[in-house]
Amino acid sequence: MSENAPSHTAGPEAQAAPTFAVLGATGFVGRHVCRALGASGARVIGLSRSGTSVPGTTTSMRADLGEPAAPARLAALLDEEGVDAVVNAAGAVWGVSDDQLHDVNVELTRRLVDAVAATDRAPRLVHLGSVHEYGQVPHGAGITEDRTPRPVNPYGRSKLLGTEVVLRAARQGLVDAVVLRIVNVYGPNAPRGSLLGMIAHHLAEVGRCRRAGAPEPVLRLAPLRAHRDFVDVRDVADAVGAAARAPLPPAGPAGDGQRLINIGRGTALDVRRLVDRLIELSGVEASVVEERSDDGLRGDVEWQQVDIARARELLRWRPRRDLDESLRDLLASAFAPAPPPAAAPAPALAQALSPALAPAL
Repeated sequence: MSENAPSHTAGPEAQAAPTFAVLGATGFVGRHVCRALGASGARVIGLSRSGTSVPGTTTSMRADLGEPAAPARLAALLDEEGVDAVVNAAGAVWGVSDDQLHDVNVELTRRLVDAVAATDRAPRLVHLGSVHEYGQVPHGAGITEDRTPRPVNPYGRSKLLGTEVVLRAARQGLVDAVVLRIVNVYGPNAPRGSLLGMIAHHLAEVGRCRRAGAPEPVLRLAPLRAHRDFVDVRDVADAVGAAARAPLPPAGPAGDGQRLINIGRGTALDVRRLVDRLIELSGVEASVVEERSDDGLRGDVEWQQVDIARARELLRWRPRRDLDESLRDLLASAFAPAPPPAAAPAPALAQALSPALAPAL
Protein backbone atom coordinates (compact mmCIF):
# COMPACT_ATOMS: atom_id res chain seq x y z
CA MET A 1 0.00 0.00 0.00
CA SER A 2 1.54 3.32 -0.98
CA GLU A 3 -0.11 6.69 -0.54
CA ASN A 4 0.61 9.05 -3.42
CA ALA A 5 -1.81 11.89 -2.70
CA PRO A 6 -2.76 13.48 0.59
CA SER A 7 -6.08 12.62 2.14
CA HIS A 8 -8.74 15.31 2.28
CA THR A 9 -8.75 17.44 5.38
CA ALA A 10 -10.79 15.77 8.08
CA GLY A 11 -14.07 17.41 8.98
CA PRO A 12 -17.81 16.77 9.09
CA GLU A 13 -18.22 16.89 5.31
CA ALA A 14 -15.20 14.68 4.66
CA GLN A 15 -16.35 12.16 7.24
CA ALA A 16 -19.80 12.02 5.64
CA ALA A 17 -18.45 11.40 2.14
CA PRO A 18 -18.60 7.80 0.93
CA THR A 19 -15.38 5.89 0.34
CA PHE A 20 -14.91 3.90 -2.84
CA ALA A 21 -12.06 1.61 -3.90
CA VAL A 22 -11.37 1.19 -7.62
CA LEU A 23 -9.42 -1.87 -8.73
CA GLY A 24 -7.73 -1.22 -12.08
CA ALA A 25 -7.57 2.50 -11.35
CA THR A 26 -4.86 3.23 -13.92
CA GLY A 27 -6.72 1.64 -16.84
CA PHE A 28 -8.82 3.41 -19.46
CA VAL A 29 -12.16 2.92 -17.70
CA GLY A 30 -10.68 2.94 -14.20
CA ARG A 31 -9.16 6.41 -14.64
CA HIS A 32 -12.48 7.89 -15.72
CA VAL A 33 -14.29 6.14 -12.87
CA CYS A 34 -11.83 7.59 -10.34
CA ARG A 35 -12.19 11.05 -11.82
CA ALA A 36 -16.01 10.92 -11.77
CA LEU A 37 -16.22 9.52 -8.24
CA GLY A 38 -13.74 12.08 -6.96
CA ALA A 39 -15.66 14.91 -8.64
CA SER A 40 -18.82 13.74 -6.86
CA GLY A 41 -17.15 14.36 -3.49
CA ALA A 42 -16.35 10.75 -2.66
CA ARG A 43 -13.09 9.61 -1.12
CA VAL A 44 -11.49 7.37 -3.75
CA ILE A 45 -8.81 4.73 -3.17
CA GLY A 46 -7.11 3.77 -6.42
CA LEU A 47 -5.80 0.20 -6.55
CA SER A 48 -3.55 -0.87 -9.39
CA ARG A 49 -0.51 -2.93 -10.26
CA SER A 50 1.73 0.13 -10.23
CA GLY A 51 0.12 2.14 -7.45
CA THR A 52 0.35 5.24 -9.65
CA SER A 53 -1.83 8.14 -8.56
CA VAL A 54 -4.55 9.15 -11.03
CA PRO A 55 -6.84 12.22 -11.03
CA GLY A 56 -9.78 11.88 -8.66
CA THR A 57 -8.11 9.58 -6.17
CA THR A 58 -7.50 10.53 -2.58
CA THR A 59 -5.10 7.65 -2.03
CA SER A 60 -3.34 5.30 -4.45
CA MET A 61 -2.09 1.84 -3.51
CA ARG A 62 -0.40 -1.09 -5.18
CA ALA A 63 -2.60 -4.12 -5.45
CA ASP A 64 -2.02 -7.70 -6.55
CA LEU A 65 -4.50 -10.44 -5.78
CA GLY A 66 -2.25 -13.17 -7.14
CA GLU A 67 -1.01 -14.53 -3.81
CA PRO A 68 -3.05 -16.84 -1.56
CA ALA A 69 -3.07 -14.39 1.36
CA ALA A 70 -4.00 -11.37 -0.77
CA PRO A 71 -7.83 -11.62 -0.39
CA ALA A 72 -7.54 -11.58 3.41
CA ARG A 73 -5.20 -8.59 3.28
CA LEU A 74 -7.51 -6.75 0.91
CA ALA A 75 -10.50 -7.51 3.16
CA ALA A 76 -8.64 -6.01 6.11
CA LEU A 77 -7.74 -2.95 4.06
CA LEU A 78 -11.35 -2.41 2.95
CA ASP A 79 -12.51 -2.55 6.58
CA GLU A 80 -9.68 -0.36 7.82
CA GLU A 81 -10.38 2.31 5.19
CA GLY A 82 -14.14 2.19 5.71
CA VAL A 83 -14.84 1.37 2.06
CA ASP A 84 -18.51 1.57 1.07
CA ALA A 85 -18.17 0.14 -2.45
CA VAL A 86 -15.52 -1.63 -4.51
CA VAL A 87 -15.38 -1.20 -8.29
CA ASN A 88 -13.72 -3.94 -10.33
CA ALA A 89 -12.43 -2.11 -13.41
CA ALA A 90 -9.48 -4.48 -13.81
CA GLY A 91 -9.46 -6.89 -16.70
CA ALA A 92 -7.50 -8.40 -19.55
CA VAL A 93 -8.70 -7.57 -23.04
CA TRP A 94 -7.72 -8.38 -26.63
CA GLY A 95 -4.23 -9.44 -27.63
CA VAL A 96 -3.33 -11.67 -24.68
CA SER A 97 -3.32 -15.43 -24.25
CA ASP A 98 -6.34 -17.46 -23.15
CA ASP A 99 -4.52 -18.25 -19.89
CA GLN A 100 -4.02 -14.53 -19.21
CA LEU A 101 -7.68 -13.85 -19.94
CA HIS A 102 -8.68 -16.54 -17.46
CA ASP A 103 -6.21 -15.44 -14.78
CA VAL A 104 -7.36 -11.81 -14.79
CA ASN A 105 -11.02 -11.96 -15.82
CA VAL A 106 -11.94 -15.05 -13.83
CA GLU A 107 -9.44 -15.89 -11.09
CA LEU A 108 -8.77 -12.29 -10.06
CA THR A 109 -12.53 -11.73 -9.89
CA ARG A 110 -12.92 -14.85 -7.75
CA ARG A 111 -10.29 -13.62 -5.30
CA LEU A 112 -11.86 -10.17 -5.20
CA VAL A 113 -15.25 -11.70 -4.36
CA ASP A 114 -13.57 -13.70 -1.58
CA ALA A 115 -12.03 -10.52 -0.22
CA VAL A 116 -15.30 -8.56 -0.25
CA ALA A 117 -17.16 -11.51 1.31
CA ALA A 118 -14.62 -11.61 4.15
CA THR A 119 -15.11 -7.98 5.20
CA ASP A 120 -17.05 -6.85 8.24
CA ARG A 121 -18.43 -3.77 6.42
CA ALA A 122 -19.84 -5.73 3.45
CA PRO A 123 -19.17 -3.04 0.82
CA ARG A 124 -21.06 -3.20 -2.45
CA LEU A 125 -19.12 -4.77 -5.31
CA VAL A 126 -19.63 -3.17 -8.74
CA HIS A 127 -18.21 -5.53 -11.35
CA LEU A 128 -17.71 -4.41 -14.95
CA GLY A 129 -18.75 -7.06 -17.44
CA SER A 130 -18.88 -6.94 -21.24
CA VAL A 131 -21.43 -7.04 -24.03
CA HIS A 132 -19.24 -9.73 -25.60
CA GLU A 133 -20.63 -12.12 -23.00
CA TYR A 134 -23.84 -12.25 -25.02
CA GLY A 135 -22.21 -13.45 -28.22
CA GLN A 136 -24.05 -13.57 -31.54
CA VAL A 137 -27.66 -12.34 -31.62
CA PRO A 138 -30.10 -11.93 -34.52
CA HIS A 139 -29.69 -8.76 -36.55
CA GLY A 140 -32.07 -6.09 -35.25
CA ALA A 141 -32.61 -7.71 -31.84
CA GLY A 142 -32.47 -5.63 -28.68
CA ILE A 143 -30.39 -7.44 -26.07
CA THR A 144 -32.04 -7.63 -22.65
CA GLU A 145 -30.38 -8.91 -19.51
CA ASP A 146 -32.45 -12.11 -19.51
CA ARG A 147 -30.98 -13.29 -22.84
CA THR A 148 -28.97 -16.48 -22.38
CA PRO A 149 -25.32 -15.54 -22.99
CA ARG A 150 -23.43 -17.56 -25.59
CA PRO A 151 -20.02 -15.91 -26.05
CA VAL A 152 -18.17 -16.85 -29.21
CA ASN A 153 -14.58 -15.84 -28.43
CA PRO A 154 -12.13 -16.36 -25.54
CA TYR A 155 -12.53 -12.81 -24.26
CA GLY A 156 -16.32 -13.08 -24.04
CA ARG A 157 -16.11 -16.49 -22.39
CA SER A 158 -13.65 -15.28 -19.76
CA LYS A 159 -15.77 -12.21 -18.99
CA LEU A 160 -18.88 -14.36 -18.66
CA LEU A 161 -17.15 -16.69 -16.20
CA GLY A 162 -16.14 -13.67 -14.12
CA THR A 163 -19.70 -12.33 -14.18
CA GLU A 164 -21.04 -15.72 -13.10
CA VAL A 165 -18.66 -15.75 -10.13
CA VAL A 166 -20.02 -12.39 -8.97
CA LEU A 167 -23.71 -13.16 -9.55
CA ARG A 168 -23.45 -16.58 -7.90
CA ALA A 169 -21.97 -14.99 -4.78
CA ALA A 170 -24.74 -12.38 -4.79
CA ARG A 171 -27.46 -15.04 -5.08
CA GLN A 172 -25.89 -16.92 -2.18
CA GLY A 173 -25.93 -13.79 -0.04
CA LEU A 174 -22.12 -13.70 0.23
CA VAL A 175 -21.75 -10.22 -1.27
CA ASP A 176 -23.87 -7.21 -2.15
CA ALA A 177 -22.92 -7.07 -5.83
CA VAL A 178 -24.09 -5.69 -9.14
CA VAL A 179 -22.69 -6.41 -12.61
CA LEU A 180 -22.72 -3.71 -15.28
CA ARG A 181 -22.58 -5.41 -18.68
CA ILE A 182 -20.97 -2.68 -20.78
CA VAL A 183 -20.94 -2.24 -24.55
CA ASN A 184 -17.95 -1.06 -26.59
CA VAL A 185 -16.38 1.91 -24.80
CA TYR A 186 -14.86 4.95 -26.50
CA GLY A 187 -14.15 8.60 -25.77
CA PRO A 188 -11.11 10.56 -24.58
CA ASN A 189 -7.93 8.51 -24.12
CA ALA A 190 -9.40 5.35 -25.65
CA PRO A 191 -6.53 2.84 -25.88
CA ARG A 192 -4.83 1.93 -29.14
CA GLY A 193 -6.06 -1.63 -28.66
CA SER A 194 -9.64 -0.52 -29.30
CA LEU A 195 -10.90 0.03 -32.85
CA LEU A 196 -11.67 3.73 -32.53
CA GLY A 197 -8.64 4.40 -30.36
CA MET A 198 -6.40 2.75 -32.95
CA ILE A 199 -7.91 4.78 -35.79
CA ALA A 200 -7.68 8.07 -33.87
CA HIS A 201 -4.00 7.49 -33.12
CA HIS A 202 -3.41 6.48 -36.73
CA LEU A 203 -4.96 9.74 -37.94
CA ALA A 204 -2.74 11.69 -35.56
CA GLU A 205 0.31 9.86 -36.90
CA VAL A 206 -0.71 10.54 -40.51
CA GLY A 207 -0.98 14.24 -39.66
CA ARG A 208 2.49 14.25 -38.09
CA CYS A 209 4.02 12.44 -41.07
CA ARG A 210 2.50 14.90 -43.53
CA ARG A 211 3.83 17.87 -41.60
CA ALA A 212 7.28 16.27 -41.52
CA GLY A 213 7.19 15.15 -45.15
CA ALA A 214 7.63 11.53 -44.05
CA PRO A 215 6.00 8.42 -45.54
CA GLU A 216 2.49 7.88 -44.21
CA PRO A 217 1.49 4.64 -42.51
CA VAL A 218 -1.33 2.59 -44.03
CA LEU A 219 -4.31 1.63 -41.88
CA ARG A 220 -5.44 -1.94 -42.52
CA LEU A 221 -8.56 -3.22 -40.80
CA ALA A 222 -10.79 -6.26 -40.90
CA PRO A 223 -13.97 -5.67 -42.93
CA LEU A 224 -16.20 -3.12 -41.19
CA ARG A 225 -19.47 -4.98 -41.57
CA ALA A 226 -20.75 -4.94 -38.03
CA HIS A 227 -23.31 -2.82 -36.22
CA ARG A 228 -22.25 -2.23 -32.63
CA ASP A 229 -23.46 -0.38 -29.56
CA PHE A 230 -20.93 2.19 -28.31
CA VAL A 231 -20.95 4.26 -25.12
CA ASP A 232 -18.75 7.12 -23.94
CA VAL A 233 -16.36 6.15 -21.13
CA ARG A 234 -17.57 9.14 -19.09
CA ASP A 235 -21.14 7.83 -19.28
CA VAL A 236 -19.82 4.48 -18.07
CA ALA A 237 -18.17 6.24 -15.12
CA ASP A 238 -21.48 7.92 -14.29
CA ALA A 239 -23.21 4.53 -14.39
CA VAL A 240 -20.61 3.07 -12.03
CA GLY A 241 -21.19 5.88 -9.55
CA ALA A 242 -24.94 5.32 -9.73
CA ALA A 243 -24.54 1.57 -9.25
CA ALA A 244 -22.30 2.10 -6.22
CA ARG A 245 -24.96 4.20 -4.51
CA ALA A 246 -28.33 2.99 -5.78
CA PRO A 247 -30.68 1.10 -3.44
CA LEU A 248 -31.18 -2.29 -5.05
CA PRO A 249 -33.53 -5.11 -4.06
CA PRO A 250 -31.91 -8.23 -2.60
CA ALA A 251 -30.50 -10.70 -5.11
CA GLY A 252 -32.94 -13.59 -5.30
CA PRO A 253 -31.88 -17.24 -5.23
CA ALA A 254 -33.89 -17.99 -8.38
CA GLY A 255 -32.11 -15.59 -10.72
CA ASP A 256 -29.97 -12.53 -11.20
CA GLY A 257 -32.96 -10.20 -11.30
CA GLN A 258 -31.82 -6.64 -10.95
CA ARG A 259 -28.18 -7.37 -10.19
CA LEU A 260 -27.24 -7.53 -13.87
CA ILE A 261 -27.63 -4.26 -15.76
CA ASN A 262 -26.82 -3.36 -19.37
CA ILE A 263 -24.91 -0.13 -19.94
CA GLY A 264 -24.85 1.29 -23.47
CA ARG A 265 -26.47 3.81 -25.78
CA GLY A 266 -29.17 1.36 -26.81
CA THR A 267 -28.36 1.99 -30.47
CA ALA A 268 -26.52 -0.18 -32.98
CA LEU A 269 -24.16 1.99 -35.04
CA ASP A 270 -22.88 1.06 -38.48
CA VAL A 271 -19.17 0.68 -37.73
CA ARG A 272 -18.06 1.70 -41.22
CA ARG A 273 -20.07 4.94 -40.99
CA LEU A 274 -18.70 5.51 -37.50
CA VAL A 275 -15.14 5.20 -38.77
CA ASP A 276 -15.92 7.52 -41.68
CA ARG A 277 -17.31 10.09 -39.25
CA LEU A 278 -14.21 9.88 -37.07
CA ILE A 279 -12.00 10.50 -40.11
CA GLU A 280 -14.22 13.39 -41.23
CA LEU A 281 -14.07 15.09 -37.83
CA SER A 282 -10.30 14.70 -37.70
CA GLY A 283 -9.81 16.85 -40.80
CA VAL A 284 -7.14 14.38 -41.95
CA GLU A 285 -7.77 12.80 -45.33
CA ALA A 286 -6.93 9.15 -44.85
CA SER A 287 -8.05 5.96 -46.51
CA VAL A 288 -8.87 2.72 -44.73
CA VAL A 289 -7.91 -0.59 -46.31
CA GLU A 290 -10.28 -3.37 -45.30
CA GLU A 291 -8.82 -6.86 -45.41
CA ARG A 292 -10.29 -10.19 -44.42
CA SER A 293 -9.11 -11.35 -41.01
CA ASP A 294 -9.25 -14.89 -39.68
CA ASP A 295 -8.26 -14.08 -36.10
CA GLY A 296 -11.76 -14.96 -34.87
CA LEU A 297 -11.68 -12.34 -32.14
CA ARG A 298 -14.19 -9.59 -32.98
CA GLY A 299 -15.53 -9.91 -36.51
CA ASP A 300 -17.68 -12.88 -35.53
CA VAL A 301 -20.28 -10.70 -33.76
CA GLU A 302 -22.17 -8.68 -36.34
CA TRP A 303 -24.88 -7.02 -34.22
CA GLN A 304 -24.90 -5.51 -30.73
CA GLN A 305 -27.66 -3.30 -29.38
CA VAL A 306 -28.48 -3.53 -25.70
CA ASP A 307 -31.72 -2.64 -23.99
CA ILE A 308 -30.99 -0.08 -21.23
CA ALA A 309 -34.45 0.10 -19.66
CA ARG A 310 -33.22 -1.55 -16.48
CA ALA A 311 -30.41 0.99 -16.10
CA ARG A 312 -32.90 3.84 -16.47
CA GLU A 313 -35.25 2.28 -13.92
CA LEU A 314 -32.83 1.11 -11.23
CA LEU A 315 -29.91 3.51 -11.60
CA ARG A 316 -31.74 6.54 -12.98
CA TRP A 317 -28.99 6.54 -15.58
CA ARG A 318 -28.90 7.25 -19.28
CA PRO A 319 -26.04 8.15 -21.65
CA ARG A 320 -25.60 11.93 -21.96
CA ARG A 321 -22.72 12.43 -24.44
CA ASP A 322 -23.64 12.54 -28.10
CA LEU A 323 -21.67 10.78 -30.80
CA ASP A 324 -19.78 13.75 -32.21
CA GLU A 325 -18.82 15.00 -28.74
CA SER A 326 -17.31 11.62 -27.90
CA LEU A 327 -15.48 11.35 -31.22
CA ARG A 328 -14.11 14.89 -31.01
CA ASP A 329 -12.84 14.33 -27.48
CA LEU A 330 -11.25 11.04 -28.56
CA LEU A 331 -9.46 12.82 -31.40
CA ALA A 332 -8.34 15.65 -29.11
CA SER A 333 -6.71 13.16 -26.75
CA ALA A 334 -5.05 11.24 -29.61
CA PHE A 335 -3.69 14.41 -31.25
CA ALA A 336 -2.43 15.90 -27.97
CA PRO A 337 1.33 15.77 -27.24
CA ALA A 338 2.37 12.76 -25.18
CA PRO A 339 2.44 13.61 -21.45
CA PRO A 340 5.68 13.21 -19.49
CA PRO A 341 6.07 9.86 -17.72
CA ALA A 342 4.44 9.66 -14.29
CA ALA A 343 6.66 9.67 -11.24
CA ALA A 344 7.09 6.31 -9.58
CA PRO A 345 4.97 5.87 -6.44
CA ALA A 346 6.49 5.54 -3.02
CA PRO A 347 7.26 1.85 -2.32
CA ALA A 348 5.72 1.68 1.15
CA LEU A 349 3.90 -1.54 2.03
CA ALA A 350 3.96 -2.94 -1.50
CA GLN A 351 3.49 -6.37 0.03
CA ALA A 352 -0.01 -5.44 1.16
CA LEU A 353 -1.54 -6.29 -2.02
CA SER A 354 1.16 -6.17 -6.24
CA PRO A 355 1.82 -8.15 -10.36
CA ALA A 356 -1.25 -9.69 -11.96
CA LEU A 357 -3.57 -6.78 -12.60
CA ALA A 358 -4.11 -5.73 -16.20
CA PRO A 359 -6.22 -2.62 -15.64
CA ALA A 360 -8.20 -2.21 -18.82
CA LEU A 361 -11.66 -3.14 -19.97
